[in-house]
Amino acid sequence: MTRMLTGERPTGPLHIGHLFGTVANRVRLQRSGVETMLVLADYQVITDREVTGDVAGNVREIVLDYLAAGIDPDTATIFTHSAVPALHQLMLPFLSLVSVAELERNPTVKQELADSGRSMSGLLLTYPVHQAADILFCHADVVPVGRDQLPHLELTRTIARRFTQRYGPCFTEPEPVLSEAPVVLGTDGRKMSKSNGNGIALRASADETVRAIRSAKTDSDRVITYDPSSRPEVANLLLLASLCTGAAPETIADEIGSGGAGRLKAVVADALVEHLAPLRARRALFAAEPGLVADILAQGNARANELADATLRDVRELMGMTYC
Repeated sequence: MTRMLTGERPTGPLHIGHLFGTVANRVRLQRSGVETMLVLADYQVITDREVTGDVAGNVREIVLDYLAAGIDPDTATIFTHSAVPALHQLMLPFLSLVSVAELERNPTVKQELADSGRSMSGLLLTYPVHQAADILFCHADVVPVGRDQLPHLELTRTIARRFTQRYGPCFTEPEPVLSEAPVVLGTDGRKMSKSNGNGIALRASADETVRAIRSAKTDSDRVITYDPSSRPEVANLLLLASLCTGAAPETIADEIGSGGAGRLKAVVADALVEHLAPLRARRALFAAEPGLVADILAQGNARANELADATLRDVRELMGMTYC
C-alpha cells in the first residue's frame, strides 16, 4: 500500500485556502486507498517565532477541521510532533549527512528567514532535516507538495540516498505528488495564509464568511471578466465560486457581466456559504463530542511511535549502535 505523509504547523485555524489547496486532495487520496499520515508539527511552530501561542487549541481546531472535511481517523494517522521522540532522534544521524552550505542554500529556508524578520535560528536552519525525519521515519512513499517545496523533498531524498551509501539500505527515496491545486488569495489580495491574517476560516459562520467576502479587494472595472494576470483579485473571487459550484470561472464572469464587484461578491458569498454548510454542520457535531480529539490523537500518536521506534531500531543496527 502507498503511504503518504503530509501535515502543517498548528499556528492557527485552517482556512478555505487549505481546503481547496490541500485538504480536499488528501481526502481524495485517502479514499483512493493511500495510507495517510498527518503530522501536526507543533515543534516547528517555533522555527520562525519566539512563542508557540495557543498551540493546544490550534491542534484541536485543526483535527476538527480534518474530520469535517472528510479525513477518516479510523484509517488516517493524525499525530503531533512532540509526542514522537524517536522521530526527532533520527535528526542526529541525518544532520551528519548534510552540510551547512546545503542548508543555507535551501530557498524555502531563505524565504522563511526573510519573512520572519529575525536572525537565523538553529531550528530554522535545520528545518529541512526535521522535515526529512518526518517523512522518513514512517517510510512515506509519496509527499504532496507545491513546486516551491520541492527543494525540501529533494533534500529528504538526498538524505535517504546518503544514508544507504554510508550505512546500508533502510530508506526509499519518497516521490513528490505535485499539487495542481490553485493558489487562493486572501481578502487583501495576497496569498491566503494564517500568518497574513487574510483568510476565511473553515470554522467561520455564514455571516462571518459573507462579511469577509464583502471586504475582499477587487478593482474599479465594473464589467467582470476572468483575467488572472491583469485582474488577480477579481479572478480569485471567480475561482472561489468555480471551486464551490463546478462552473467554469469564465462562465460565472459572463453571467455577472456588468453587475460589478457588488454582484460578484454576492455570488461568491452565496456559493461559499452553500458549499461549506455541510462541512460546518459536521464540524459542530464533532466538536460536541467530549474527548473525541484527545482519543484520535492518542491513537495516532501510538501508531506514529510504533513506526518511529521500529525505524530508529533499524537505523541504530545499521550504524552499529545496538549493544544488547
